[in-house]
Amino acid sequence: MADALESRRAFLTGEWRYLAMLNYRVAPESLASYVPRGTTLDTLRGETYVSVVGFLFRDTRLLGVPVPFHRHFEEVNLRFYVARHGADGAVRRGVTFIRELVPRPAIALVARLAYNEPYSAVPMRHRVEHAADADAAPAVVEYGWRQRSSWSRLVIEPTGRAAPVAVGSDEEFITEHYWGYTRQRDGGTVEYQVAHPRWRVWPVTRAALDADVAALYGPAFAGALSGPPDSAFLAEGSAIAVSVPRRLP
Repeated sequence: MADALESRRAFLTGEWRYLAMLNYRVAPESLASYVPRGTTLDTLRGETYVSVVGFLFRDTRLLGVPVPFHRHFEEVNLRFYVARHGADGAVRRGVTFIRELVPRPAIALVARLAYNEPYSAVPMRHRVEHAADADAAPAVVEYGWRQRSSWSRLVIEPTGRAAPVAVGSDEEFITEHYWGYTRQRDGGTVEYQVAHPRWRVWPVTRAALDADVAALYGPAFAGALSGPPDSAFLAEGSAIAVSVPRRLP
């Protein structure tokens, strides 16, 4: 668990809430060109996964300072899982993003300048039908974004009560990656830490991605992401802190 930054200054802080996570098995060859230098693909029981993740960003601050009109917004991203093996044998498990959508151009610009992350700004909206009991699942969690002339969406229907992530579960693999790795324009890699406590999760009875996948993420992902996900769940979320990026040697 990474619940504190390792002696690095926080660049971005806030809260991630209601993380809808749809997970798909893909051929490792489809990700080869995206893997940052210095990392390798991380696998779950020998399988390679990508995840489409939608969530609410709340109380966003840059270097501790809230940015007016940019504190609360949606994000939807496509990510996959990597690992970096240190000379001392330590392994840092992280994520790399293929595309990230947010509703504010300024947010996308800052992320591209600071991290070279693949952000795009598009109109977005969300719907969370809350339950009266905080531990009970919301009836529906939906994230929508404008794609060309129509709306696309990610929607899940959770059930039951929030429970801690089980050791060795698919949910643990998907959520317990506490580092980010991003390929830079010159071929190098930057690393940053994402600190948050271990999350609680809800199972889901229905999960769907309704979008033009080929146009959004490229034809290499159209086959895998056009069908139902191999797994899906809703994570409760928490406060988070993202460190200042560091370039790998």
